[in-house]
Amino acid sequence: MDGLVKKDSLNQKIKFWEVQRMIAHGDSIKIFHCNANKDLTANIAYQVGVQVGDAQVGRFSNGEISVNINESVRGADVYVIQSSCYPANDNLMELLIMIDALKRASAGRITAVIPYYGYARQDRKSRSREPITAKLVANLITSAGADRVLTMDLHAPQIAGFFDIPVDHLFAVPLLSKYFQEKCLKDIVVVSPDVGGVSRARNLASRLDAPLAIVDKRRPKPNVSEVMNIIGDIEGRNCIIIDDMIDTAGSVAHAAKALIDMGAQDVYVSCTHPVLSGPAFERIRDSVIKEVVVTDTIPLPEDMKNFTEKIKVLSVAPIFASAINRIYQGLSVSKLFD
Repeated sequence: MDGLVKKDSLNQKIKFWEVQRMIAHGDSIKIFHCNANKDLTANIAYQVGVQVGDAQVGRFSNGEISVNINESVRGADVYVIQSSCYPANDNLMELLIMIDALKRASAGRITAVIPYYGYARQDRKSRSREPITAKLVANLITSAGADRVLTMDLHAPQIAGFFDIPVDHLFAVPLLSKYFQEKCLKDIVVVSPDVGGVSRARNLASRLDAPLAIVDKRRPKPNVSEVMNIIGDIEGRNCIIIDDMIDTAGSVAHAAKALIDMGAQDVYVSCTHPVLSGPAFERIRDSVIKEVVVTDTIPLPEDMKNFTEKIKVLSVAPIFASAINRIYQGLSVSKLFD
């Protein structure tokens, strides 16, 4: 037993001096981006205290992806920031090719920083002959050469188990709860848009010291929902609906209308990932929702940023910057949420 303790102590000392060596030689942390999250990457790099790495991700004339890394990454601790949002397939391929290029350039450790993990809703077989695409994407990222993954608010927490490499799973609830605390709303009730999101809603409700309500709904087909009932007391209260993502905004718009019809005062909506596809912007604009609070894990389209004043964007850069520093130093990431 004493031998094991001494061995662990020795390993900790070796890890500490490895970190000190990397700092002394200036090859400590390198942060690169592809094309999905350039602004977020710049913000994260600034808060970590490094410059964004010199690399270009473009296209050949035939449409294939071209990656050029214009600086040495040999032995470095490298972080590639890329969400697999729209266009999902292009962004995913950019990430895979960037990881492969870094691996072949002898990077010491490669962390795929994926603020939004696409294909996450295909995490199980709900009928015969369906793929489990979330697992396939995990296999691709691992095979490309990633040594670990850093992501935020997976649609299903068990997706972390699809990887055979370490996964650090961050959460946006602390950021969202701080925003609503600063608004000083009265008579708050936190609403889960479905039974599957109760854990996330309970977390926010606990931080806001508020009760919980649940929307009972059914989905006759993908991206279509019908509100069946509201479980909980929402009459005369300010309702905060929280979800991991908003896609076409049909669910939250219908849920907000149902809450108002049943006597709610105002309805706010919060989510981590603003997918906002199809008619989402029009539905939000025309809905009874007072405000939609999202993060910048997915950038809003330039032509839509001023489309509606109802959308408020919070930056997750401080969370990712803190997580990157902790991973680099070998510290606990979960301490960020204590």
